[in-house]
Amino acid sequence: MKTKLLIIPALIAFITLSSCDTLNQVANATVQNQGTPTSLEIGNGLKQALEIGTGKSSDHLSALNGFFGNAAIKILFPPEAQKAEKTLRSLGLNSLCDNVILSLNRAAEDAAKQAKPIFVDAIKQMTLQDVTNILLGSQDAATQYFKRTTTAKLSLQFKPVIQGSLNKVNATKYYTDAAQAYNKVPFVSKINPDISDYVTQKAIEGLFVEIAKEELNIRQNLGARTTPLLQKVFGFADKKKG
Repeated sequence: MKTKLLIIPALIAFITLSSCDTLNQVANATVQNQGTPTSLEIGNGLKQALEIGTGKSSDHLSALNGFFGNAAIKILFPPEAQKAEKTLRSLGLNSLCDNVILSLNRAAEDAAKQAKPIFVDAIKQMTLQDVTNILLGSQDAATQYFKRTTTAKLSLQFKPVIQGSLNKVNATKYYTDAAQAYNKVPFVSKINPDISDYVTQKAIEGLFVEIAKEELNIRQNLGARTTPLLQKVFGFADKKKG
């Protein structure tokens, strides 16, 4: 009994003195030695990765300046209205144009909050073939899958939110004012003052840009594989592609 009592403190001391690095190496070795993942592990691992990636994308874009502060996806005047913007700015209406751009991006940020449950539903519907194609496919295979399976639902969910948000932040008024101001300029081609379809499209495009970035991160960055299951499944994919 005394011998056992002496061993216990010694074990505690050993564990306390073991560095985090050593413990992490043991954990990693355990993962690496688990062998080829099962079909169930591959499915669960990929779905876990996609839920993390789409969740981060939705959260990031729905935050303040998620769109407005991101030069890659910031929503500007529609192409057919950019000539109008240039004309309005030349007439001293910079503030009006700036208000339009800010309000379009605020509407997209509002809509991005609706995306997460749509992606979760699409992930649940994945077949084993979908999972395999995505895991061993191109660098944007998951993004392409989501484009095919969620764009229609995103449009249905986004448009009323965007329309309401455009009204809430006065974007409809700002853009209508801008369009009407431009349409009064002599000899110009008139522009459509309805902006909601355009913002819906750009919001969805921006969301997929962000998802593609998250997908690439987890495929290429070992540090993004934050669970043993992700390490095992994507490590297996790395070997298969190598």
